[in-house]
Order: sequence, then C-alpha cells, then structure tokens
Amino acid sequence: MVNSLPHPTTSAGRDGLAAILARPQETVVALDFDGTLADIVPDPESARAHPGAVAALAALAPRVASVAVVTGRPAGVAVRHGGFAGVPGLERLVVLGHYGAERWDAATGTVRAAPVPPGVAAVRAELPGFLDRAGAWPGVWIEEKGRAVAVHTRRAADPEGAFEALKGPLADLAAGHGLVLEPGRMVLELRPPGVDKGVALASYVREAGAGSVLYAGDDLGDLPAFAAVEKLRADGTPGLLVCSDSGEVPELSDRADLSVPGPAGVVDFLTALAEAVEEVRGD
Repeated sequence: MVNSLPHPTTSAGRDGLAAILARPQETVVALDFDGTLADIVPDPESARAHPGAVAALAALAPRVASVAVVTGRPAGVAVRHGGFAGVPGLERLVVLGHYGAERWDAATGTVRAAPVPPGVAAVRAELPGFLDRAGAWPGVWIEEKGRAVAVHTRRAADPEGAFEALKGPLADLAAGHGLVLEPGRMVLELRPPGVDKGVALASYVREAGAGSVLYAGDDLGDLPAFAAVEKLRADGTPGLLVCSDSGEVPELSDRADLSVPGPAGVVDFLTALAEAVEEVRGD
C-alpha cells in the first residue's frame, strides 16, 4: 500500500517516487544484481536471488514500462543465478550484463554480445603470475567473468589490507592492457573502458522512452548509474535512487534518496511499490 512505502529523504527522490506512482506505465525500474537482488557471499558462484526477489519483480513488472537488471556479471550467469527465465510476469525482463556489453531479453531467451576486447585475454593469462610476483595474500582468488577478470580479497585473513595492497599494482596492470580497474566491495575488477552501469542505464532509458526511472544498487560500481539518474533528473526526467545498504559503501548511501537494509529491504520495497502502484491505479 502507498502508506507502507518508505519515504525518500530528498526532494528529488520524493518527486521521483511521485512520478512513478502517477505514471508507472512510463517507468523503467533498473536494479543491480549482487548485493541488491542477491546477498553478497564469499563465493560469487553461490550467489542466488534473495527469496522473494523474483516474485516481487514479477508483481511489479507488468505495471511499469520495463524492468532491467544491470550487472557486471555475464548476462547468462545473472539469468541463471537470478532464476529469471520463464517466470510469468517477467516476459519483458531485460538483463544488461557486463555493464551493457551483453543483453538478455526474456522475450526471446537469447543473449546478444559485443566482441571481447583483446586486453581481457592478455590480462587473464598474465594475472596468476602477476599476483604471485606481487606476493598475493592467502585467500585472494581470481574470478573469470568472460569480458572481465576480478580479484577477490574477501576470503583473505585481512581483506581490506589485501584490497589496498593490490589496488595500485592491478590498476597499473589494467592500464598496460588498455583496461580500467573498477573497485568494489572487497573485489577489484579489470575490464574494458567506456562501459559502465551509467552508460548502460542511460542508453536503455532512452531506448524505452521512459518518463521516470528508478535505480537500486549497493556498491561503488553503481555510482555511474546514480550519476546517470542525476543527469536525467537535471534534464527533466524524474528519478529515484535506492541504496541496498550494507554499511560498507557510504559513497553510495550518501547519494541515495532512500536506503533500505540490503537485498531483503529491496525485496520489501519492490513488493510495497507493486502494491502501491496497484492501489493508485485501482487495478
């Protein structure tokens, strides 16, 4: 119900929520996956959508213009880990994987992808030896992401110490192969430049012809998407920024219009939003 919705703390956020409720059929709802729809776990391969996430999305999706998952993961991996395929109500769901370099459409069940930049293959081959020479910390491990490579420090005895020690050297390695380093929550990702969640989101909002937009994220990699929504708002498109708050990324929560407690809070918010939209429309 409308009264059960949490209240944005900013004027721009309140305007964004009001626009969403007034014209949900013109709204793009976009969300990150890890940390937003799925809890952060030590092994990313074990991450799955939070219980209730798919049901909440399926309840909301038919009432808005579009729902999109925007993630650094390969699109197909996000679909499998999210359990998004073949769900009634999610027939128009879009997953923008690898920051928009890949796209999965529920309507076709297929993934479209751009070619993988050669620098990714070079870094993939060099990274194990590079970490050995850098005196990699016990527990640090490499995640293969297809169009990117990530180094995780969460399993190390001193995750933050390992993160800080490796950040500079990995940035140099990335630059040497024409890539960029994207820091996250105890993860350092080496990926191609010119692609981020902000670019992917802005492009998709233009494609959808959205009259309003909601974006929810949890990590530093979501800052470009926040910036994209802020730019849209400055240009006259109302928007709402939601932080799936872990307490680990104040850079994001400080810019959000609304913070909720992790993926469980995101699910509760989406459920309440779907009910509020239904109530306002009188369905």
